[in-house]
Amino acid sequence: MKRILVIGDIHGGLIALKQVLDKASVTTNDRLIFLGDYVDGWSDAAEVVEYAMQLEQQQDCIFIKGNHDLWCEEWLQTNNIDTTWYEHGGAETIKSYEKLNAESKNRHLLFFKKMKYFFIDDKNRLFIHAGFQSALGPQKEFSYDEILWDRSLWQTALITDKKLKSSSLLLPKRLELFTEIYIGHTPTLYVGSTEPMHAQNVWNIDTGAAFTGPLSMMDVDTKQFWQSDIVKNLYPGEVGRNKHF
Repeated sequence: MKRILVIGDIHGGLIALKQVLDKASVTTNDRLIFLGDYVDGWSDAAEVVEYAMQLEQQQDCIFIKGNHDLWCEEWLQTNNIDTTWYEHGGAETIKSYEKLNAESKNRHLLFFKKMKYFFIDDKNRLFIHAGFQSALGPQKEFSYDEILWDRSLWQTALITDKKLKSSSLLLPKRLELFTEIYIGHTPTLYVGSTEPMHAQNVWNIDTGAAFTGPLSMMDVDTKQFWQSDIVKNLYPGEVGRNKHF
């Protein structure tokens, strides 16, 4: 059967990405849904993007855009370096792109531009990088900022999870819109976990690969998941991202 596999934030960790794909014995029959933030962190940012483009030629892939990807896209477009981006992984990404010529950089720019901001499948499952605030869903957001940056959706799911299990309160309206929601962006490390977390109908797949956690991938139907080694151990001598953004 065709599996639907969702992958958390990679942040330049190509070795980790290859590990989880290998551990899950991924084939061309599987659909891969990436939740964004391919770059900014470890030294293989450009290589991760190149590898993702190769995967797209081989099988069914959906690439969601993250906030770090938008930063990188804007840099490739204008050559202007956003100071905040530079301090939160952009420096490592710029260095990785020194190996590429202008033609390759342009191919990457086009790849970033065509990424989706979110994806809703035929079972009404939402895949999005960060979250959304509109009670009508991400389709009704006034800008892409919330889709790329929001943390309140995950916080709401966490805060209300225990309360709703012990009461007759209704599910928060935002969460009612979809059967399930898959996000990245906010590392589960924030609450002491290095595994994908579930609160209400939200699954958080960002297990802190950019910092001190592994990269994770989950089968959305069975909830089986696979993880790489701790990514920092795969890149000895590198710092990764020491600031959360």
